Amino acid sequence: MKFVFDIEPVAQARPRATRFGKSIRLYDPKAVKVYKQSLAYLAQNAYHGKPLSGPLRVILRFYRSIQRSVSKKEHTRRDNGQIRPTVKADVTNYAKSTEDALNGILWKDDAMIVDEFIYKYYSDHPRVEIEVIEIGEA
Repeated sequence: MKFVFDIEPVAQARPRATRFGKSIRLYDPKAVKVYKQSLAYLAQNAYHGKPLSGPLRVILRFYRSIQRSVSKKEHTRRDNGQIRPTVKADVTNYAKSTEDALNGILWKDDAMIVDEFIYKYYSDHPRVEIEVIEIGEA
C-alpha cells in the first residue's frame, strides 16, 4: 500500500508535563498533537480496511519545506534533491510521530513494524509518503 499525505511533517518532541493533583500528566506539545490528529484523519479517509497485524516493512519519506531565507540557487539544489536536510529534526523523531498517529488505522500497533526505511528531503510541496508492505513470517 502506498499513501501520500499532503501535510508538513512534524517531529516527535519531548512530552510536556503538568501536575494533576499528586500525579504528573504527560502530553504532546500542541504542534505534535495537531500533526498526529491531522495525519490520522487523512489516513482514515485514505484507508478503509482493517489495521494490519502481521510483520510489516514500512518506507517513510518526509518532504519538509525549503527555508525562505536561502538563495534561488540553493533553493533549486534543495528542491531537486542535490542537498538533503542534515539539520534537526532527525528522521527517527519524524518516524515516531507518524507511527504513533497511524496506530489503529494502518497498523494495529507500530510494534508490528519489523523493517523500516526512513528518508528526509526538502520540497516546495511538503508531504509524507508512506509505503506499507506485509511480509510473511520467516
